[in-house]
Amino acid sequence: MALLEIDDIVAGYGIGPDILTGLSLKIEADKSYCIIGPNGAGKSTLLKVVCGLLKPRRGGVTFEGQALSGLRTDEILHRGICFVPQDRSLFPDMTIRENLRMGGYILKDRTEVDRRIEGVYGMFPILKERNSQLAKTLSGGQQQMLLLGRAMVLRPKIIMLDEPSLGLAPIVSRQIFDSMNQLKSAGITIIVVEQNARMGLQFADWGCVLDLGKAMFEGPSATILNDPRIEELYLGRKRSRTGTNG
Repeated sequence: MALLEIDDIVAGYGIGPDILTGLSLKIEADKSYCIIGPNGAGKSTLLKVVCGLLKPRRGGVTFEGQALSGLRTDEILHRGICFVPQDRSLFPDMTIRENLRMGGYILKDRTEVDRRIEGVYGMFPILKERNSQLAKTLSGGQQQMLLLGRAMVLRPKIIMLDEPSLGLAPIVSRQIFDSMNQLKSAGITIIVVEQNARMGLQFADWGCVLDLGKAMFEGPSATILNDPRIEELYLGRKRSRTGTNG
């Protein structure tokens, strides 16, 4: 049984058209996944359905064999699925430590929250160095690390990230993916939607190409990276007739 099963999901916003048009996907434990595709394919919509921010019009999501339909977002979070949106929804006028504490708001044991925060500091030393700095004064990369750290306080089974490198310089993007590799090493299943498709696929074990609201192609990330059709359509690089990259 897969850790997370997305079964024939149809979803959209308000009275608008369907964005997801029958999407099915299986997520295995201890693996990392990168979801790519053109704008409007339904990548972010999928993450919102899984975490309960958007109710599907049809289909269902199952986590550890139990249906998530009807659960609130906080209930889904409590079960071990954490969503990190692209808008860097930090508390700007709170310090790094205060933001990390907010990550553990559903935990009753304050001492345990403090222990987990120390674990985050071990993973991201820069956050410990700037412990009392306001979140709004951090660089984009540091804010993204704080978001990852806040998620880590909950010790989730799945972390879903929507465009984690958006707006970051290439070297900072690489630092963020290095941080995500640490999460992988800790045994967390990661689902990332990434506008830098090549970087996302190089990070992930498994790739999925969404288009028109469905999974058009999926497989090992290395296979997707080396598929000339995928490369031309979704990775922004067209191969020459001799098979070399142009």
